[in-house]
Amino acid sequence: MKKTIIPLLLLILGAAAPLHAADYVIDTKGAHAFIQFRISHLGYSWLYGRFNDFDGKFSYDEKNPAAAKVEVNIRTASIDSNHAERDKHLRGKDFLDVGKFPGAKFISTAYEDKGNGKGMLKGNLTLHGVTKPVSIDVEHIGAGADPWGGQRRGFFGTTRLVLKDYGIDYDLGPASREVYLDLSVEGIKM
Repeated sequence: MKKTIIPLLLLILGAAAPLHAADYVIDTKGAHAFIQFRISHLGYSWLYGRFNDFDGKFSYDEKNPAAAKVEVNIRTASIDSNHAERDKHLRGKDFLDVGKFPGAKFISTAYEDKGNGKGMLKGNLTLHGVTKPVSIDVEHIGAGADPWGGQRRGFFGTTRLVLKDYGIDYDLGPASREVYLDLSVEGIKM
């Protein structure tokens, strides 16, 4: 699906039944959350990267997963493909144009529980000044106590974005029109 997305996103699950939902902050300080991407390089290999600076929160209730809520904010200048010159180009006007669009944002609108820890998270992604609905395939990884006396919950999500849908139309060839996002989210209960 053209309009399926990630991880934003990243990212990325939560729920909110008023009396039973637990609220979580995404653990970016402890580096237990990641927004990673891959895109075909000329159709010959995969180029991988990530966003290093983002934050977010989610709510989740195991008894009412459909009430999940997620919000993630990404600082686009934090893109990191492990190559300084390429990152400079990705931050420029041909791609993210971080001077004009310093942030990307995902806000969930619905969650469909598919059973066995799987689900579909839907929401709106704003990237490069364009807001589009996206869907993220989600897997609940686990939840429980951490060694420091807190409670944690984790999810993994994947999605695919068509760059042109977000006004990014720099020609990298037909094999490089879509970017795949992998989102690994660990939240700390607030």
